[in-house]
Amino acid sequence: MLRLFETFLETTPQLTLVLAIMLQSGQAENYQWFGVCTSVLSISWALLDYHQALRTCLPSKPGLGWPASAIYFLWNLLLLCPRLLAVALFSALFPQYVALHFLGLWLVLLLWVWLQRTDFMPDPGSEWLYRVTVATILYFSWFNVSEGHTRGRATIHLVFLLSDSVLLVATWVTYSPWLPGEISLRVCLAVGGICFLAGLAVRLSYYRWLHPSCRWEPDPVDGTRVDGRRNLFPCENHQLLWNRRMTQLALSFFPKAKDEGVLPGKGEVNGVL
Repeated sequence: MLRLFETFLETTPQLTLVLAIMLQSGQAENYQWFGVCTSVLSISWALLDYHQALRTCLPSKPGLGWPASAIYFLWNLLLLCPRLLAVALFSALFPQYVALHFLGLWLVLLLWVWLQRTDFMPDPGSEWLYRVTVATILYFSWFNVSEGHTRGRATIHLVFLLSDSVLLVATWVTYSPWLPGEISLRVCLAVGGICFLAGLAVRLSYYRWLHPSCRWEPDPVDGTRVDGRRNLFPCENHQLLWNRRMTQLALSFFPKAKDEGVLPGKGEVNGVL
């Protein structure tokens, strides 16, 4: 989770700034494009790594195989690229308004996170810090933090970001339909649109055919479980380690698991990151 926070609080804003400068100047060296591509890949990899880590917090839940991991990585990559391109283009054409745009959307997303009544940190102050961070992640990508079925919330978030990107496109076309150098705005918009449609198709395909089944089999409660991650050896021969907070987030992503079993109470273990 800390790696994911670092990715969206540091790497993603820096990548957006670099893209905006490159688009605004109309000049970029090959190594700069290589750096942009590797940064986008690292962000998508962080999302995949976090998703795989969540699954290890449910002892009986099947992990992602190579095909499912590749598809999960691909649809995050394809949906992330249009969002980064949209914000970067807006920053290049209207640099004086990008901070206002981010602040407005961030406040709306923070309100949405607050309405979901997250309960991840041990005290209210830390919980608000967690919500502030999650709202920043939601500005770029989907991140589920509450219990229950996620399809509706994921759809709302996707439609919200899509509407915002379309509004940005309308602003570009109306007020400043050009960029310096040889960069074509039409080409940028076409690439972004194709990436979004392809990412949406891959995401639907993943959840239709490749998403592992949701299943929960509670492990015996013997008072010896501690915070940590699972042992790399087979489950039948070694004790599984337990992390309350990450298990809670895992059940937010996989609600069917909670419907089929009972988890230990929140107060039984003092979980830590």
